[in-house]
Amino acid sequence: MTAGKITVAIVFGGRSAEHEVSLQSAQNVIRSLDPERFTPILIGIDRDGRWFLNEESIKLFHADNPKDIALNVSSPQVGLIPNGPERQLVRMDNKEALGQIDVLFPVLHGPYGEDGAVQGLAKMANLPCVGADVTASAVGMDKDIMKRLLRDAGIHNAAFTTLYHWQKEWPIDEIEAQYGYPVFVKPSNMGSSIGVSRASDTETLIQAITHAFQFDQKVLVEQAVDGRELEVAILGNDQVMASSVGEILTRDKFYSYESKYLDADATELNIPADISASQTARIQATAIQVYQLLGCSGLARVDMFLTPDDEIFINEINTLPGFTNISMYPKLWEHSGLSQQSLVTQLIELAIERFQQKHNLKVTR
Repeated sequence: MTAGKITVAIVFGGRSAEHEVSLQSAQNVIRSLDPERFTPILIGIDRDGRWFLNEESIKLFHADNPKDIALNVSSPQVGLIPNGPERQLVRMDNKEALGQIDVLFPVLHGPYGEDGAVQGLAKMANLPCVGADVTASAVGMDKDIMKRLLRDAGIHNAAFTTLYHWQKEWPIDEIEAQYGYPVFVKPSNMGSSIGVSRASDTETLIQAITHAFQFDQKVLVEQAVDGRELEVAILGNDQVMASSVGEILTRDKFYSYESKYLDADATELNIPADISASQTARIQATAIQVYQLLGCSGLARVDMFLTPDDEIFINEINTLPGFTNISMYPKLWEHSGLSQQSLVTQLIELAIERFQQKHNLKVTR
């Protein structure tokens, strides 16, 4: 570790279906790390969950091609060993200690990274971690639980039916009678629109449910909301800031994985959204309310719909939103006057701040 600098372990890749998105996001985060303040340790996780050390720079195949980008696993395999205040990485082949980690920065989207798994590892290792804690990460990842909490708090979100893998029959007739068509079908625990389909009749509904169950054991069928797709970036712990409001304009029937990450021409990100000042204020306030209700910290992106009747419906929250060169989260903050380097610096500082606050809590009677 370089004297006087904070050592940040940036972790990317992972076992999720969003593996490639994570690799794209990691490139931006690494480029945005202030070299005067931070020393990076780059750790790539392959699809089997093995951790590999990228010693000098991020090692990727087809780094500039979002369709073919892949992790280079020729580097040494490492493990994180909790060791009191010395949070160490250890090489798996010769057990060599590779030095202390000061902060863990997970750039991991979806299960095994955004769902509380890595956050729990950091907690057990007594290690500051960028982003939400275990509970908020898990709740934000599970759309079923998230929507129930929002509904209980009186915050509008689309009507939905939850399906489970153990059900012998799906209530297709009830869904059709209650919601009509179209409906959207989603894995409960997945992001980046992976496994999401728009169903317009019984046949496509059954196909959509079958497809979604390939990614999760719990699936949501949601009533379609007629509204403009708006997004707000949130930053902070106790003191929370909301960015400008952005709007997603897509030529597809919905904001798909391809539109988000593979085809930069498929969507237009309108920042700021063409809405009134009063609408902007209400949307920002609602986004902060959702963030605080779910117990988030560090960062999140809140996605919502604005209906023709001027009602706000929450779509979802992303506690580790995409950080690629076409992702809404960093673009919203750039428009709000915060550079990507300043944003990454603040995220690390917020992680240390929260860790120190919790470190002062009593753990004995």
